[in-house]
This record gives sequence, structure tokens and C-alpha cells, in this order.
Amino acid sequence: MGCLEALKPEVILSQASFKEAREYIKKNVREYHEVEPGYKIHDVHIIGVPPLYVGIEGENLIFPYTKPCHGTFVVKVAGGEEIARLRARKGK
Repeated sequence: MGCLEALKPEVILSQASFKEAREYIKKNVREYHEVEPGYKIHDVHIIGVPPLYVGIEGENLIFPYTKPCHGTFVVKVAGGEEIARLRARKGK
């Protein structure tokens, strides 16, 4: 299991609900993809109430991340090879 802190995330939105995080991505990120709960980005699992969206903005990924006892955040991290993997899922 990976650690989000190792990815040096930029926190875009904090202490949000699952719905607020989802709506933020939907409204503010042009390209986003729906993923299932448990989807891994750089070895970090995304949890939450579906639908869960992962956005692509340039070379970065924007996604909701929930820390128990701290709530849900929307974070931005470098996408690297995860962008191609996410786009390859399109239509699945």
C-alpha cells in the first residue's frame, strides 16, 4: 500500500464530503474518468461512494482522497504513467 504523502500532493479542497469532491472534479476538470472504489493511483487506493471521478489536467491527476478521521480531500499529483492507464480504461 502506498502513501499519499510520498506523492507530494497539492490539496485543492479539504474537509469535503464525497459528493462535494465529486462535484468539484466534475465542474472544474475538463477530462475526468469514473473509477470504481478501490482503484489504485500510484499504489494509493481511492475509497468513497460511487461515482468516483479522477481528473486529468495536463500532466497531473486530480482525485478524491479520504483519510479516516480527517475527511475527504481533492488532491493533485503528478500523473506519470497513470494517465495512460486511466485513458486506456475508457469505454470499459
